[in-house]
Amino acid sequence: MHVSGRIWGATLAEQQAPYPCDAILEVPYESWTRAVDVAAPCDLVYRWTRQLAIAPYSYDWIDFGGKKSPDRLTPDLPPPAVGQRFLVFDIVEFEADRHITGVLPEREASRYGRMTVTYAVSPRDAGGCRLVVRVDTEARTALHHRMLRRFLAWGDLIMMRKQLLTLRRLAERDAAEANP
Repeated sequence: MHVSGRIWGATLAEQQAPYPCDAILEVPYESWTRAVDVAAPCDLVYRWTRQLAIAPYSYDWIDFGGKKSPDRLTPDLPPPAVGQRFLVFDIVEFEADRHITGVLPEREASRYGRMTVTYAVSPRDAGGCRLVVRVDTEARTALHHRMLRRFLAWGDLIMMRKQLLTLRRLAERDAAEANP
């Protein structure tokens, strides 16, 4: 884990790689990158990532009003669409089995600063895949904005780490059940 709260599980190459969300903000920004290996096919991991449109898969008692995130794929989940809500973001771009990219709506952005996110899935040479999340957040320079950004980075790290580990566990369980 990186001491700033901006990085968890991501390789240097993943930290330096471009992601679709990087092309959206037109202001200076900093990036937070989190990643996890998943022993499951990319299409299954992407399908679990799509579930973030209906539940957070982190600490449900904190960010889901005490409801439990579903532990099975929702069979009638609509496909991603531009403008669809995705966690606290609105989807602006996606590519099936590859990535979902969103922006923080203006109301929240006026409070926390502009943010974008990409959840990217890529195959691993040894099988399985890699789930990488990039968050770009406006790098306002006023002291209170810098402090807020540090707080948000750590809070996001705690919640997203749980989220990624949960998605990994569920995708790996489903992959194992499909191939006993």
